[in-house]
Amino acid sequence: MLLKLDFLSNRASKGKQAEKLACEYLIKQGLSFLEKNYYCRQGEIDLIMNDNNTLIFVEVRYRKNNHYGGAKESVTHKKQKKLHTTALHYMQKHGHDRPARFDVIAITGEHSQCSFEWIQNAF
Repeated sequence: MLLKLDFLSNRASKGKQAEKLACEYLIKQGLSFLEKNYYCRQGEIDLIMNDNNTLIFVEVRYRKNNHYGGAKESVTHKKQKKLHTTALHYMQKHGHDRPARFDVIAITGEHSQCSFEWIQNAF
């Protein structure tokens, strides 16, 4: 899927815009928004969504190009482990005892066109 993005110049702004775009896309797909940028000592989760009775923990990755590896490939085993630990913290803190999954939204490109890929059950 190609999308038109007008990213700002600094890295943090690009990340926030990518997260906003990913959230809007997931809402259009029928998911409901619960929380963004959930932080705990173990790590951070970009988006937490709900799909019926399933919690969806979403990692959003943006890359200008694939020269040093693509957006989805940048979710390393180490990052996955941090996401698992942070998700467990979230579930315990909020008293959730229901199914959960980890999705990745990978955005690649710059300026006027980017490719957008939603990987469900990524790990």
